Amino acid sequence: MPELSRRRALTTAAALAATAATGTAAAHSANATPSGSPGSPDAFDEVYKGRRIQGRPSSGGGHHGGGHHGGGHHGGGFAVYVDGVELHVMRNADGSWISVISHYAPVPTPRAAARAAVDELQGARLLPFPTN
Repeated sequence: MPELSRRRALTTAAALAATAATGTAAAHSANATPSGSPGSPDAFDEVYKGRRIQGRPSSGGGHHGGGHHGGGHHGGGFAVYVDGVELHVMRNADGSWISVISHYAPVPTPRAAARAAVDELQGARLLPFPTN
């Protein structure tokens, strides 16, 4: 039984640390938006670990057909790309972001979601997400 309680304690500590870090980063990004609208993500275009990641407000607001989440764009009107391939992102109710690659690891911004996807892909190509 001591192993179970130690594991539970470590898991709880890790979750609390992640929550605190995400909350601080999300608060910082919401307050530092040059666009003036709190919580709206900044556009970006950079090379991260040799991969081109981009993010910008999306014009359509919807998937081309059904989509992973049953239609509708969950990225809050924001599109993210890795090497020109769309990375489907979704904004959570708490303001954090997740992607189809890192669904269970929320991050504070779409840029962080793109970087996390590059980390997770470990050099593999991002394949287009089927929309049908």
